[in-house]
Amino acid sequence: MTSSDDGDGGVLPRCFVQFCMKPVIALCRNTMEGNMEIVNKMIGNLGIVLKGDDKDKVGKPLFKCIFQKWINAAEALIEMIIMKLPSPIKAQAYRAGYLYEGPQDDAAAMSIKNCDKDGELMIFISKMIPTNDKGRFYAFGRVFGGTVASGQKVRIQGPNYVPGSKTDLNVKNIQRTVLMMGGKVEAVPDVPCGNTVALVGVDAYLIKQGTITTFEGAHNIRVMKYSVSPVVRVAVEVKSAGDLPKLVEGLRKLAKADPMVLCYTEENGEHIVAGCGELHVEICLKDLEEDFAKCPIKKGDPVVSYKETVTDESTQMCLSKSPNKHNRIFAKAEPLTDELSQAIED
Repeated sequence: MTSSDDGDGGVLPRCFVQFCMKPVIALCRNTMEGNMEIVNKMIGNLGIVLKGDDKDKVGKPLFKCIFQKWINAAEALIEMIIMKLPSPIKAQAYRAGYLYEGPQDDAAAMSIKNCDKDGELMIFISKMIPTNDKGRFYAFGRVFGGTVASGQKVRIQGPNYVPGSKTDLNVKNIQRTVLMMGGKVEAVPDVPCGNTVALVGVDAYLIKQGTITTFEGAHNIRVMKYSVSPVVRVAVEVKSAGDLPKLVEGLRKLAKADPMVLCYTEENGEHIVAGCGELHVEICLKDLEEDFAKCPIKKGDPVVSYKETVTDESTQMCLSKSPNKHNRIFAKAEPLTDELSQAIED
């Protein structure tokens, strides 16, 4: 069918609505309203069997139980990933141009494009994950080219690294390579490209993100940009002056563990934790107190920087007079030009 007209002046229902959405909504509503006769008939047709204590559930617990058995989120997600996402061999060929900042024909770029396990090593570290050994971190990322192995000598390039210079560059050995699977970590001798990996012994040289490579002329893999910025700020201080070094060290670890949090010290000596929202800051402060600083801390009230912008030139001219009424200032607002914005950013 290419038309929604049913021939009698009515509108035909969409196929997705009729066969997918309506059964989901009907089962959802009847479960929440406790219409068990209809629910039992529907789940019987769907082949869902409720066992033991599940039969006695009502309302939301029953709804949750039925939908976990019928449309399990984990299974649906994994199935979509398998069916829809391209393999690294397909995807990296066209993504390499965006991922890699250097020339698209050097050894590093070709290793990424071809997803070549025998090519130059190229890893992008995206996150630091705290280990059970408090204060240390796994450097977690993805291998885009080559194969990473325990004991391998690599170039650890931070976000500020410029090819040819020694700024933000460390040449070190990888202590261990591990795979992270759910809540477990499994040590492995090496990991080829196309996989995610966690590295031990790299956390001392990277703050949050960076590139790890074996190719001397390698440029960085482009760092991730986040669509939210840390705007909610909270001042923190220790309850006992003797714990100040613990707080400073704890803030350093917190900044490393969360890519979105910002920890800095104001000119007046105040320690500031900035996050993306009140909940985010609350979680960060809980982690800071219990895991990273391990000392009692005092928290200030959350403060949000008020920022607004001009999208169009104002329609009226505004006037302001000096206290003695002898001077007048006329002003109207208009957006900054793109060139000026870019110059300020640069």
